[in-house]
Amino acid sequence: MPWFLYVIECAGGRLYTGISTDVARRYAQHAAGKGARYTRLNSPERLLLTVEYVDRSSALKAEYAFKQLPATEKRAFCARYGVA
Repeated sequence: MPWFLYVIECAGGRLYTGISTDVARRYAQHAAGKGARYTRLNSPERLLLTVEYVDRSSALKAEYAFKQLPATEKRAFCARYGVA
């Protein structure tokens, strides 16, 4: 079963990054206020990026690497490869 890295743009232009096997379901949870604490405090506005990985381990490693990038590089990556 594939896993996905996803990036959501939240209120105020903040970015939230996570992994899931079903991005649409997970985004709906965030939007309904049932997702992570961060997205309950900073309401999700749009999905910027989804990237598929073969397993959970690969997705977690990608999530960690993405979170280490400066904000400008995160946005550039989303602009290049994103869903928006």
